[in-house]
Amino acid sequence: MRVSDVLRRKGSAVVTIAPDRSVRDLLALLAEHGIGAAVVSDGGDAPPAGIVSERDVVRRLAADGDAVLDGPVAAIMTRDVATCEPAAHLEELMGVMTERRVRHLPVLEEGRLVGIVSIGDVVKHRLTEIQAERDQLSAYIAGRATT
Repeated sequence: MRVSDVLRRKGSAVVTIAPDRSVRDLLALLAEHGIGAAVVSDGGDAPPAGIVSERDVVRRLAADGDAVLDGPVAAIMTRDVATCEPAAHLEELMGVMTERRVRHLPVLEEGRLVGIVSIGDVVKHRLTEIQAERDQLSAYIAGRATT
């Protein structure tokens, strides 16, 4: 299965935030959308300037205290963003997510932001594949047992 298949099923909407917005604004945005990360972007289809997750906020709160909440998202975002393309296979993504220890990958097509895939999306689609394989094997075994 490819990233494009995941996006076709889940949609291509991406929650973004400007780098100069406050971390407090970020937290409100994450809560509003029920998500764990937002792409940091100056707007439009531009490539991400960064990505920021709940984990980034927690780590900075622990290190710097609650003053970080009024600072800009740019101060806590991850700048070296791991990304993928719509044609990438989910197996590839699993490797990248494991190796880079990230849970969200923005999807870029010709340099434009076209979606985002989370570890939850990958697991959901992998479980669907496993269930389909199980059903096929069960049907095969049941068919062989009756002949």
